[in-house]
Amino acid sequence: MCRASPFIGSQVAVHAADVAVMRATRRLSPALNGSALGPAAASIVRRLRAAVEEEADFGHGFVLIPVLLALGSLFWFALAYDVGIAKLAPLLCVFGIAALLCRGRFAPWRPIAAAPFIFVAGMLLAAAETARLGTVILDGPVTTSIRGSVLSREQDDKGRWRYLVEIKETSKPRLRRPPSKATLLARSPHGGFPVGAIIEGKARLSPPSGPALPGLNDFAFDAFFKGIGAVGFFYGAPRQALDGDIAAFRTDISLFAQGMAFLADMREAVGDRIRTVVGGDTGAIAAALITAEERAISRETVETLRAAGLSHVLAISGLNMVLAAGTFLVGARTLLSLVPGLAERLPVKKIAAAGALVMVLLYILIAGGAVSALRSWIMISIMLVAVFFDRVSISLRNVALAAIVIIAWTPSAVAGPGFQMSFAATLALVAGYARWREHRMREREGVTGGHRWEPASNFAIGSVATSLIGGLATAVYAAAHFHRLPAYGLIANVLSTPLISILIMPFGLFAMLLMPFGLEYYPLVVMGQGLDWMLAVARYVASFDGEWVTGRVGATGFALAAFGGIVLCVLRTRLALFGAVLIMFGGTAIAWERQAQRPSVVISEDGQLVGLIAEGAIGTNRPRPPDFIFSQWQRALAVPNHVAPVVESAGATAAITAVRDPTASVAKVAEILSSVKAGGFICRKGEWCVGRGHEGWTIIIVDAPELFPSLCEAADLVIADTRRPLPSCKSSRALIVTAETLRRSGAIEIYADETQAAAPPRMRIAKSFASTERPWQRHRRYDWRSNDFSHEQGTL
Repeated sequence: MCRASPFIGSQVAVHAADVAVMRATRRLSPALNGSALGPAAASIVRRLRAAVEEEADFGHGFVLIPVLLALGSLFWFALAYDVGIAKLAPLLCVFGIAALLCRGRFAPWRPIAAAPFIFVAGMLLAAAETARLGTVILDGPVTTSIRGSVLSREQDDKGRWRYLVEIKETSKPRLRRPPSKATLLARSPHGGFPVGAIIEGKARLSPPSGPALPGLNDFAFDAFFKGIGAVGFFYGAPRQALDGDIAAFRTDISLFAQGMAFLADMREAVGDRIRTVVGGDTGAIAAALITAEERAISRETVETLRAAGLSHVLAISGLNMVLAAGTFLVGARTLLSLVPGLAERLPVKKIAAAGALVMVLLYILIAGGAVSALRSWIMISIMLVAVFFDRVSISLRNVALAAIVIIAWTPSAVAGPGFQMSFAATLALVAGYARWREHRMREREGVTGGHRWEPASNFAIGSVATSLIGGLATAVYAAAHFHRLPAYGLIANVLSTPLISILIMPFGLFAMLLMPFGLEYYPLVVMGQGLDWMLAVARYVASFDGEWVTGRVGATGFALAAFGGIVLCVLRTRLALFGAVLIMFGGTAIAWERQAQRPSVVISEDGQLVGLIAEGAIGTNRPRPPDFIFSQWQRALAVPNHVAPVVESAGATAAITAVRDPTASVAKVAEILSSVKAGGFICRKGEWCVGRGHEGWTIIIVDAPELFPSLCEAADLVIADTRRPLPSCKSSRALIVTAETLRRSGAIEIYADETQAAAPPRMRIAKSFASTERPWQRHRRYDWRSNDFSHEQGTL
């Protein structure tokens, strides 16, 4: 096997992207020089050629490397089946050799050969990360006793502790395939166990949930790459094991694990000291800006910030770290310059940059390794290192280098909104800053002095421009991942940016620098006041009640808009207008795809929640559907209203629950079917729910399995949320959906097949998973009885 580095062709790609187009244009026929064309066409060709040569001179080919790597990783993750390293490595060698052989008169073709090489390198990186992890995900919900060590802990706004536990042992029952790590909520009051404690208790474990609808976020995917195989809660408060010696635990673990435990203790201590000085949600936000622990913030405040378009403030992103590093750099340089004669003898700017480099390293260690924080740290570190060599620190190459490092380390990050939105905003801001700087330099040619209000006007313009560019750059990603956009986010960001830039982050930095000496009180008070004003702005803007629910964004429109944004940011000549054209086509495609057919029926992956889609409303079989799933349905399908089921009286329910008579149930169902309205359900608790779709389909949800043989004959669609084998149904027209079939398919959508001239129309099923062969889906095929993955029953 050819063992080639994934980045063996990076220099090839950069060089080729910079000069190949120029060489190609010089070899064009005389027709393209204008001799065989009319005057107007010849002029257009000359301008196009000049623009292409100018773009080649800028040398932005390096920026395309992370784009191709990311596309390769995304393609590998989207495949229905694994393509292993053994297949990808030879393919990588073939494309690498092809790129190296493009010399001489074939040199202009080198970018075409290098592009698939980098694309396959992205696939190889994704395959390598997946093979390296091998996370075991729990196959199904289970109640068991666990014993394990606390890896991290976090307290929410209600005082409940959430632990990340490394599971050592399970019992009653003992799991044959236990997950190595689980996130467990302890709802009963207790003092909280420190990192390293060995705890035990009875817990309800469940596998991480799949997509709420096909195409939405797969939480099992995220959990797999975090190494978490189960989520759940303790029954009662956990207790510390009798042999749980924390000191011995920390001595036995690896040096890296000891360091992580030390950082976890430090992170918690810092957060506690901040929340002690600044109480309430303000203190929780202040702690989140330093330690990235957000669970202590109340849900109401989080929703207010989201509605106002300020939820990005909670993430440790580029804005936070740039302000912290910039404050330290300017402050340290100013203080050093005040020492008489020091600035003449020593490079104080480089000394201040070295100090800022150490400061941001400590910041990222305390804050953890979120993608936005990691990207910001890499970017800022590159900028500060550039100061040592007197190089331009803010450039597209630095953005690309940060992206390459993150993709090489964690390719799975490219599938998440954190990576995509973070880099989209940074790319747009860096490109916008470069164009603004060039514009200002042209304006200042020949000007000896500036206006006295110029600094203030520059700050105001910069605040508005930063908020506008960042919002526009991330809009398509926010719509694709969250299906909604704040209508007045620009107002909130413009009003909050001065507070964040002047009060919140600088004084947060001062508090951290003074905390080792116990002098953090007054800086934290100032930081808290800034946060109070920011929350006031958020509440004011959120009161406008403005939100655009976009619904699901189609793949075609998203790809066109995202790629158009990259082109618009990377290109510097009029060719950048091609990116604007792509964005326009992408927006048109998104609008057209939104008008496409909605599903008629949606079913959650456990079969307990069923929805009938009508114009602007979802009728469900549960009066209070779980918000976690139902809110995703409403946003993805852009249907704001809820139609609750009609539930029969408690007296009738109790009378029939005592003795379930299948004949009586069938008669009652037949009676209800003749009167039930389309788009809603009528339910009898513990027995059945009956609904009718707008296409005329009859839907019956069977809650009592013994009623299944009698009820299934009267329906077009039968749903039973049980994994037990059911008796056969005599009706040949009924589609049977059970918990076992949903386990394989995930949540499903059912569409009316309009290509069939039938009344009612036939059902077309859209599944969340095309297969269950990927490592983060394979647990859905596991059968604990046979202890293997060969169980193939129950597929739709």
